[in-house]
Amino acid sequence: MKAFAEKKYKNRRVYLAVISSVALSCGGMALAQTNIVADAKAVSPGGSTNVVSSGSSTNVTQLGNVTVVGKLNQARNQIVPDLGATAFTINKDQIATLSQGGNAPMNQVILRAPGVAEDSAANGDLHVRGEHANLQYRINDVLLPEGITGFGLELDPRFVESMQLINGSLPAQYGFRTAGVVDIQTKSGAFENGGVAGVYGGSYDTVRPSFQYGGVQGKWDYFVDGSYDHNDLGIENPTPSHDAIHDQTDQYKTFIYASRILSDTSRISLMGSASYSNFQVPNTPNLPPGTAPGTDPWETGSFNSAALNENQNEQNYYGVATYQKSAGDLNFQASVFGRNSSVHFTPDPTGDLFFNGVASDVDRKLYSGGLQADASYNLGDKHTIRAGVMLLEEYLSADSTTTAILMDSTDPSSFNPLPGSPTTTIVQNGVSHALFAGVYLQDEWKILPEVTINYGARFDEYYSTFDKENQPSPRANLIYRPTDSTTLHAGYARYFTPPPLENVPAGDVAAFNGTANESPAGPNAPDGPVKAERADYFDAGISQKLAPGLQVGVDGYYKESKNQLDDGLFGQTLILSAFNYSEGRVYGVEFTGSYTTGGFSTYANVAYSVAQGKDWNSAQFQFDPNDAAYVKNHWIYLDHDQRVTGSFGTSYLFNESQRTSTRVYVDALYGSGLRTDSTDSSGNTIPNGGSVPAYYSVNIGAEQSFKIHNKQILKARLDVVNVTDNSYELRNGSGVGVNAAQYGARIGFFGSVSYTF
Repeated sequence: MKAFAEKKYKNRRVYLAVISSVALSCGGMALAQTNIVADAKAVSPGGSTNVVSSGSSTNVTQLGNVTVVGKLNQARNQIVPDLGATAFTINKDQIATLSQGGNAPMNQVILRAPGVAEDSAANGDLHVRGEHANLQYRINDVLLPEGITGFGLELDPRFVESMQLINGSLPAQYGFRTAGVVDIQTKSGAFENGGVAGVYGGSYDTVRPSFQYGGVQGKWDYFVDGSYDHNDLGIENPTPSHDAIHDQTDQYKTFIYASRILSDTSRISLMGSASYSNFQVPNTPNLPPGTAPGTDPWETGSFNSAALNENQNEQNYYGVATYQKSAGDLNFQASVFGRNSSVHFTPDPTGDLFFNGVASDVDRKLYSGGLQADASYNLGDKHTIRAGVMLLEEYLSADSTTTAILMDSTDPSSFNPLPGSPTTTIVQNGVSHALFAGVYLQDEWKILPEVTINYGARFDEYYSTFDKENQPSPRANLIYRPTDSTTLHAGYARYFTPPPLENVPAGDVAAFNGTANESPAGPNAPDGPVKAERADYFDAGISQKLAPGLQVGVDGYYKESKNQLDDGLFGQTLILSAFNYSEGRVYGVEFTGSYTTGGFSTYANVAYSVAQGKDWNSAQFQFDPNDAAYVKNHWIYLDHDQRVTGSFGTSYLFNESQRTSTRVYVDALYGSGLRTDSTDSSGNTIPNGGSVPAYYSVNIGAEQSFKIHNKQILKARLDVVNVTDNSYELRNGSGVGVNAAQYGARIGFFGSVSYTF
């Protein structure tokens, strides 16, 4: 059982052929933590990649494949290393020490990294270092095109061999989304020969059967993972009660990986994933009517808000084909990828009119495709040249049918039409297109044995239906290792971040003039185009090994931006909309620590962050004019700003080498609270001027393993989530781009049984 650890600099990521190794490296210094796979013997980092114990298979073909796979994995990780950036690594054994283990949503795993603040967990919303979203996901070093933001988290931790959250001053290979990179290395049949079948369930009517299976067939190795999930807490509860009203979800997910060895130095890999999810949108009981006090628009009596029936369907499908070649000092990888993502929100036609004066059926489909190529070349002992290109094309179909109540003609400023007011139906169907291209070149230069500089630049160009921009972006990171136990780093990165096409507001705003869906800024509301964000980012830190197994670190950052991008929920639907602040600034500091000895491990992360913006200069029709006037001349906190964030955990593994073993854990999350509106002494609203109360959540669990025969293992697990039954708010319904209250999950009891064969 391993501890979490932060890694300030990693010169080489070595994934050995017969072990899974997580290195907590600092400029080459590493605390190697080795997970033994099956009956294989552990080998030290840099050692042989084909050590097999006498109890393992002696099939020559499989042994050769495993050796080649290990070498190619090592070569692949030389192509795009995170030189000088801050990287936090979690492997599959560490995931087992988290609340709910491999059955946890992916965002809950990432929340254990430093500087990550929680928002709508069902949305998968994460705020890394004061940013809203702006995360990119990579699987086996290939960019995963983003989908339409929604509730479903299509990635399951079960297929993760290891993963990193990489942030800070990123090297030049990382563009497009720059708040952080979630870099996932998947399991494969070469190392996961066999299967696991299990079922997980408990509170909130949770039932989640799952399976995974991997193997080797000739020169092919493959791995597949699938699950079905049903529960009654698909989206955050808008009330503090234990059980939400109308919050059922059904989710189907699968992931497939296959690779074929072409030669000792090359292979092709195929990946694919599919997810299909239905969500009920939870209700808040006893809401006052919004459009016709005392009656509904048809004067048939009052409408119970607990009986609303809004729903959302989400679908995500993607595929990746990759060719990798390692030829002496040259390593390269080229991939093509495609993705289809859709979200369909269906309203309650009667209830939404009664409470909001508007009922919108919104259907968005995003089609993405592109290519990525990266290469590295060693020029002697002092220089490694790296270069690459990425091309991403997106096509968005956005269809909506909106029924809105016409406002009272005797009082045009009223949002409270007379009972029985007539309605109008507005249909808006449109398409948008975007093309993103980026190229980079950089050099890893070992100036001295203790000093390495990684410098270079990338050039990004962005074309869309509403925007056309480009930018050259220099990058530089310096790593200094005065001793084997101390590493210092400092870096600068220029960032160019295009707006997410799927979240850019679309449609004719003026079409809703005179209805309950009219812009809060009035019939002549400004509507500037959403622009790409341009930022200067500075990062510096130190990592120190204090004793065997004990490591601590501190890292500080500062970001200054123009056209700061942000997202919010505006109006009725639960689909995000993007906008810009003319200016933005984000700064903070992170403290990390971990300790591992024998079966005991513990970690702690504490982060302080400030995120601010000034002057909305795009999509202004979404904002109240009084708020817009205030933000025009004042810095305000971003709605996702959280001053202090913490994650903590301890686990212990008993009798690891025996036929039975026991794992126990406790972990916790802390947040000082996301932003909400406040008022000044004169009663004027200050957007995002306050925050919801601080909160915490403590989780405990235990897992018992029984070795039946050879690789056959039976595991039983118990997880208690929020063991203190703490009722806490993530959102209170106010703040910029916040349209509903959200509470964290109350206490839950969950159990699982799995069989490994």
